[in-house]
Amino acid sequence: MTRLAVPKTYKLYIGGKFPRSESGRTYEVLSNSGEFLANAAMASRKDARDAVVAARSAVSGWSGATGYNRGQVLYRIAELLEGRRAQFVAEIRDVEGVSAAAASAQVDEAIDRWVWYAGWADKYVQVAGNANAVSGPYFNISVPEPTGVVAIVAPQGSSLLGLVSAVAPALVAGNTVVVIASEKLPLAAISLSEVLATSDVPGGVVNILTGSPAEITPWLASHADVNAIDLVGAGSLDWISMQVAAADTLKRVFTPENGPDAAAPTLGRITGFTETKTVWHTKGLI
Repeated sequence: MTRLAVPKTYKLYIGGKFPRSESGRTYEVLSNSGEFLANAAMASRKDARDAVVAARSAVSGWSGATGYNRGQVLYRIAELLEGRRAQFVAEIRDVEGVSAAAASAQVDEAIDRWVWYAGWADKYVQVAGNANAVSGPYFNISVPEPTGVVAIVAPQGSSLLGLVSAVAPALVAGNTVVVIASEKLPLAAISLSEVLATSDVPGGVVNILTGSPAEITPWLASHADVNAIDLVGAGSLDWISMQVAAADTLKRVFTPENGPDAAAPTLGRITGFTETKTVWHTKGLI
């Protein structure tokens, strides 16, 4: 007797939990050759709002952790990814239709980027901050602080590496994230959420939505409780109008990037989601 496989429905990841879309909608995820692989939740604007609420509730705890602690948490993600490496390689091969070597290289690079950013968590403040020269008996010190909730449109042509490259730097500085995964290649992104749920990442720090970026991004761009938005994967959308919407609430905006290595690791991707606080303090009595 032939056994029927149980098709998996990949759910959203919001607040450390795996809800279905409130709309009840799903869509089919197909392999590179057009074969059915799974169903994925089609996130709605209500799901996006719920994700922002979850991200906001997690800001104080995550930003209040020491840089050393955040680095340890990010390094733990890399450890778990390494342990589930074969699963991610298989998913990338299925949806992207690439060779085993190419899929393995993408997973390896994603793991390495978690490690690279983990190493910056307790160091970027010393590099980006400074003691300013002033005239008078004062200390004048500038220190970068997290901007808050960051919305991200992940690169749409990458299953895993693009999403990791965009999410990791925002987390380093103590921000929380709402990210829209690749619409056509979402399997590795949702599998990553399972890694996050079983690691030390507090619920709400990373929230992953699947579905249509064209439908969800405008609501995140105009949301008053989103502090910054990374449109790295929004090149095929009307991103100019989203940038205009973001300006209404004074959001920091990263514009789209093209190419296979969009959101390449740089210190600027960490400091881009920070605000600078300057403190004056007297050296002594005049």
